[in-house]
Amino acid sequence: MVKQRSMAGWIGRGLLFILALLLLWNLWILAHVLVWKWVNPSATSFMREQLSQIQKENPEAELHHQWVSYAQISPHLKRALVASEDAKFLDHEGFDWEGIQIAWEKNIKKGRIVAGGSTISQQLAKNLFLSSGRNPLRKAEEAIITVMLEVILDKQRIFEIYLNVIEWGNGVFGAEAAARHYYKTSAARLGASQSARLASMVTNPRYFDKNRSDRKLLRKSSIVLRRMPYADIP
Repeated sequence: MVKQRSMAGWIGRGLLFILALLLLWNLWILAHVLVWKWVNPSATSFMREQLSQIQKENPEAELHHQWVSYAQISPHLKRALVASEDAKFLDHEGFDWEGIQIAWEKNIKKGRIVAGGSTISQQLAKNLFLSSGRNPLRKAEEAIITVMLEVILDKQRIFEIYLNVIEWGNGVFGAEAAARHYYKTSAARLGASQSARLASMVTNPRYFDKNRSDRKLLRKSSIVLRRMPYADIP
């Protein structure tokens, strides 16, 4: 009986310790989100993960990334990304429940993950703080961070950070680096077709970096191009 009580006490203290760590972790994230209302993030979890991978083959390798302001990014690219990734971006509060349901039904039908249903806010939460792995705990943490982003930052700031940090190729992050990597131009000068192509690469950027004439990419680009005039942006 005494041993059972002792064991229960240790388990209870262990759970409290884990809860305390989770609270501290989320407070650390909250502090960063608050700062990023005014200060631009210098790197993300995805950037650090990708840099670690490419430096295994080349220790001198560096990421291609250059921050530019929201005004310095082509409206074509903004519309293309909303049309491709999150048509209801301005209307939802971080989660597109209808989109999540549709993605769930597609995954069940195919028997594997073929659609995510993640909004721009959810993608940003994942990129900023989490790993590229898939597990229920990561999705739960992603949801918590998404709420923080939506409560603290306005839509334009969320979109500005997203445009500057998402992955666009092997070691390529952000709109400016992507524009220069693929089209030898600035993010401000991207045209409609170029923007549609870039937006269509976001789901699998490293693959499309190596397979730029992939038929799926070309087909999706044409669909995004048709949708762009109807996309609302901040």
